[in-house]
Amino acid sequence: MKTFEPGTLGMESSVESVRLDPVEWTILDVFNYFKKAGFEDQAAAFQEQEIDGKSLLLMKRSDVLTGLSIKLGPALKIYEFHVKTLQMSHLKGSSPEC
Repeated sequence: MKTFEPGTLGMESSVESVRLDPVEWTILDVFNYFKKAGFEDQAAAFQEQEIDGKSLLLMKRSDVLTGLSIKLGPALKIYEFHVKTLQMSHLKGSSPEC
């Protein structure tokens, strides 16, 4: 199974990043991921709503755009470049190999 380092999807990360499959991320891991991705204010919304890795991987576009009460621009970027990417990578990593 492919693992992710919070904050590494196209950007630099700190040495202290947690290396876990997103499904195993805690609420704090999700918060730190978005904070390191440049969405510090929006990261707090994920923490306030108690979004952990399992919840993050189940989120739909509408959940991010309206359910977190964050501005539309950042919400679109978060969903398209982060949530959707994590979901697709997780699905690829969990599908049985032929």
